[in-house]
Amino acid sequence: MSAVYRGGVVVYATDLKAELAGVPEDLLAAVGPVHPDTAAALATGVRMRLGADYGLATTGVAGPDPQAGVSAGTVYVAAAGARSVQVRKLQLNGDRETIRRASVQAVLELGAALVAEELD
Repeated sequence: MSAVYRGGVVVYATDLKAELAGVPEDLLAAVGPVHPDTAAALATGVRMRLGADYGLATTGVAGPDPQAGVSAGTVYVAAAGARSVQVRKLQLNGDRETIRRASVQAVLELGAALVAEELD
């Protein structure tokens, strides 16, 4: 067992965001899967469900086509800790691989910033 990394949840399907990550179904129905509130709920839900100190989440459209009226490259990243949840909107360019890599980099940076802030 790792002392640093507890686990992860990959939930592409909207119903699994509720079922596995604890995102409220009424929130998903109201705002959809690609929204800042959904990202915050994902990070918080993963944190709670895994019993972790911090939770990270990404949700967005990697493209190449828009999804449900959301343009490709629109991504929300979130980090949840004991005292706060932070969300950032990204508007990225490039192919799916580029958008995915930039999203991962951004959520890791956000998570690191939240940890540093909460440890101060």
